Amino acid sequence: MVLSIADITGLLGSYLWPFFRIAAMVMVAPIFSSNFVTARSRLLLALAVSIVIVPNIPVTAPAVEPLSGEGLLIIAHQILIGACMGFMLQLLFNAFIVAGQIVAMQMGLGFASMVDPQNGVMVPVISQFYLVFVTLIFVSINGHLILIQVLAESFTTLPLASSGLTPFDFRDVVAQASWMYAAGVIIALPAIGSLMMVNLSFGILSRAAPQISPFSIGFPMTIILGFAIMLVTLPNVAEHLVDMSDYMLQMARLLVQKNG
Repeated sequence: MVLSIADITGLLGSYLWPFFRIAAMVMVAPIFSSNFVTARSRLLLALAVSIVIVPNIPVTAPAVEPLSGEGLLIIAHQILIGACMGFMLQLLFNAFIVAGQIVAMQMGLGFASMVDPQNGVMVPVISQFYLVFVTLIFVSINGHLILIQVLAESFTTLPLASSGLTPFDFRDVVAQASWMYAAGVIIALPAIGSLMMVNLSFGILSRAAPQISPFSIGFPMTIILGFAIMLVTLPNVAEHLVDMSDYMLQMARLLVQKNG
């Protein structure tokens, strides 16, 4: 069996360029990009996914030298495509972090923070609770597998080439940041309304009976009622995650359509 330079280049390109798109998605997407997952583990995961995906998709590698100028341009486009797909899922999880921050501020627990192991930043404890909760649900509904499926489909709808996403596509990705904040408010809306009524009640009580200190009664009661409201609204949080996951995965699928 004799392999020419063109055959070796084509075989290398058929795995190399898809690997960059897959690796970029793994490095950015939630769960895979967590700080407790080492960079070596992410690379091994990206390599394993590439070995599984590439033989099962119609990947047509361009007849380009991998280390040429056009080859480097293809690599850059693949990294951008994968990173944008992972970033859109990252916005989904950040919506629940925003919701947790809003609820924590309403409960008076905004000062109680801990390090988020996924992003490596300080977030309120309530945000960390929501993040762990939605991560477990996302994995249980096979959201990570659907993300890999969308990534595999992207090689058909947006083939390997020296061109990829358009400026309008990047604008659409950035526009999803406003959706993230709106989704966070929607998730936290029941807690916002309930805790606002609690604070209003304590405000009326402090005016009607000035001898009762709102600091000694209001804050503990607000925290206790806040936890009770969180317990009651957890099923709604799970429903929001399912609906928002479906929306964001559809947006990621639309992002890599041929028509941009």
